[in-house]
Amino acid sequence: MSAVQEALPAVRSSRDATVRRFALTDAIFHATTRAAAILVLVLLGGVAISLFAGSWQALSTFGFSFLTSESWNPVTEKFGALAPIYGTIITSAIAILIAVPLGIGIAIFLTELCPRPLRRPIGMAVELLAGIPSIIYGIWGLFVLAPFLQTTVQPFIISVFHGIPGLNSLFAGPPYGIGLLTSSMILAIMVLPFITSITKDVFDTVPPVLKESAYGIGCTTWEVTRRVVIPYTRIGIMGGVMLGLGRALGETMAVNFVNGHPHRISTSLFAPATTISQTTAN
Repeated sequence: MSAVQEALPAVRSSRDATVRRFALTDAIFHATTRAAAILVLVLLGGVAISLFAGSWQALSTFGFSFLTSESWNPVTEKFGALAPIYGTIITSAIAILIAVPLGIGIAIFLTELCPRPLRRPIGMAVELLAGIPSIIYGIWGLFVLAPFLQTTVQPFIISVFHGIPGLNSLFAGPPYGIGLLTSSMILAIMVLPFITSITKDVFDTVPPVLKESAYGIGCTTWEVTRRVVIPYTRIGIMGGVMLGLGRALGETMAVNFVNGHPHRISTSLFAPATTISQTTAN
C-alpha cells in the first residue's frame, strides 16, 4: 500500500471533523440570531402589553371617548386625549416633511458632489447636532427662533394668505411665535442628523460599478442619484426616516418649551398645542 493510500483515512477523518465543527458552529449561530430576533418581538410585545395595562384605567373609565374628546378638566375629572394625539401627529408629520428632503439632499451632496476634503468636516458637523441636549434646543427655540418667527415670518405669512380660502385658516393669527409650526421646525432640526447620517451610510454601500456604468452611458449626477442610488438604498433610507420619526414622536423637553400647553385643537399652525409626551411630562 502506498503512502498516499495510507494517508487517505486520516485526511477523510480530518475533513469530516472540520465539516462537523462548521455545522455545529452554523447551528449555534443560527439559533443565536433567531433567539435575538425573537427577543426583539418579545420585548415589543411586552411594551405593548405594559402600555395597554397602564392605559386600561383611563379607557375603562372614559371609554372610547377618551380618544375622541379634547376636553381636559382636572377639576371635574373629565379627560380626553384627542388634542395631544392631534398635536403629536401634526408636529411629527411636519418635522418629517421638512427633515427628509433636507437629510437626503445633504447625504447626496456629501456622497456625490462634495469635495473630498470637506466631506468629513461637514459630516461631523451634521452629526454633532444629535449630541445637543433637548433642553438646549428648547431654550434656543424659545428665546431665538420663536421671537424671530413672531416678529418676521408669521406676520408675513398671515398677510400673504389672508383672504385665501383654506390657507387663511391654516395660517391664521395672532402670531404667538410658539405653536405647532415652531415645534415642528425644532423637531426637524433634531431629527435631521439621524436621517442624514443613516442615508449617507447607505449611499456609501452602493457598488461603485453601478454608478460608473450609469455615468458611462451618459447619465447625469441627478439621473444616477434618482435611478441608481436611491432605488438601491430605499430600504435603508426608510429605516433612517423611521428612526427620525420615532425621535420626533417621543421628544418632550424641546417641544415643551415652544409648543404651549392648551388642550384644544386648532386648525392654525401658528396656534399653541400640546403633545402626548408633553402632557405626560407636565
